[in-house]
Amino acid sequence: QKVSVEVLDHLEHLALVDFRDTEGVERLQAAIQFADQLHEVNTDGVEPMDSVLEDRCLYLREDDVTEGNCTKELLENAREKVEEYFVAPPGNIPLPKLEERDTFLQGS
Repeated sequence: QKVSVEVLDHLEHLALVDFRDTEGVERLQAAIQFADQLHEVNTDGVEPMDSVLEDRCLYLREDDVTEGNCTKELLENAREKVEEYFVAPPGNIPLPKLEERDTFLQGS
């Protein structure tokens, strides 16, 4: 199954991953083929699950705040920060728009 240039561009912007090499595109196509097997599973009459732990009930617990006011200590862990915010992912630059770059998939 071929992946279109438009789909690759959309995935690159969502995942901040560059698929401009053959290996990256082949891995993506293999992952899609693997996931496509799920379409063959007959799920008629199967109720959706709320949890993968179908054999036990999951209970909510109280959300008690036990720590806080530690912004300074947390920001010491940041590789890069702006004011009081983490910069993530570090060193990331925006990908060029589809029409602004050459790709080996054009014309395929």
